[in-house]
Amino acid sequence: MVADALLLFGVVTVVVFAGVVQVEGARRPGYDAGYHTGSELVLGPGGWIMRINFFLVGAGLLAFAAGVRQALDTDGAAALLGVTGIALILAGSFAPDPVRGFPPDSSDRSARPVTIAAKLHDLTGPIMTLSLSAACLTVAASLAGPWAVYSLATAVVGLMMTGWLISAYRRDAANTGLVQRILLATYGLWVVVFGVSLALGAVA
Repeated sequence: MVADALLLFGVVTVVVFAGVVQVEGARRPGYDAGYHTGSELVLGPGGWIMRINFFLVGAGLLAFAAGVRQALDTDGAAALLGVTGIALILAGSFAPDPVRGFPPDSSDRSARPVTIAAKLHDLTGPIMTLSLSAACLTVAASLAGPWAVYSLATAVVGLMMTGWLISAYRRDAANTGLVQRILLATYGLWVVVFGVSLALGAVA
């Protein structure tokens, strides 16, 4: 079925996105996965890989949205997931400024005005997390039993982690990157588990 293919394509891109973030974070000089965010991998030599990663997962979430629309006949969740996909594509289109010591040998943005591209990039984060949380809540409202509970729990935990991430980033906390990775894992796991289950017909 077309819906199954769309769902599984979205699932694959989410897994690939997480893998690329891990690999690129490990191989890029001066990058600390526990401290730096995934967005900062767009910067410096090799940053094009992360840009493509953003574009790919954005396209994957758009496909996932279409798959959810066909499988569940829900316009609300599909629209919100589509917003997430567009935000991811925009995140890859507009790079953040060099910040928090990465890339090496670059001046920190605190020493100069923030660029328009960086401001636009920074807007995509809240849009992604809020639209994903809203999508989870919409799915929870349309289902019953364990899937409703899991989707609701994902939305609640995601919103809590978003608040923690904003606080950590503003305080320049040493665990900012770790907090972001937990947040991404929370939402990413939901997409993978829910998407595969929908494709297998295990969601009712």
